[in-house]
Amino acid sequence: MASITRCLRVARPAVFTAVARASASRSVAARAFSVSAANALRKYTKEHEWIDLSADKKTGVVGISEYAAKQLGDIVYVELPEEGKEVSAGDAIGAVESVKSAADINSPISCKITQVNLVLEEKPGTINQVAEDDSHGGGWIAKVQVTEQGLKDLEGLMDPDAYAAFTAEAGEH
Repeated sequence: MASITRCLRVARPAVFTAVARASASRSVAARAFSVSAANALRKYTKEHEWIDLSADKKTGVVGISEYAAKQLGDIVYVELPEEGKEVSAGDAIGAVESVKSAADINSPISCKITQVNLVLEEKPGTINQVAEDDSHGGGWIAKVQVTEQGLKDLEGLMDPDAYAAFTAEAGEH
């Protein structure tokens, strides 16, 4: 299965460009009524996955970015990871299928899957509505326990500002 990035380029290049420009022209949006506080420990991959770390950096929540969710279109199926599975950064932990394409969900860091978002089995479209919400009922994929290697993997990930610049640049190509 292809990564989210490759699927976005193939699915609809014109839409990819339009969404990238639209997201680049606005500042980082805050959702009204969000139950999740803005988290300075959120990091993004170039494949459009994110991880929110707890303050102690021992646990986290993984999902796909709002940008990726918009690019994929209406998500109709989510393959969730297996609880208890230990993965390395870049390993496929699940998949999403939309009306446009299908893509793997890769682990942003080395970690152990401790819980999955079962809501997505019955309501995969939740990702389209609240992709980057890590609260109950949000579009997160899995909760994880961060390994020692996972802490090192974080250094290679982008902060929200770098990710916004990355998606804006991707839309220009």
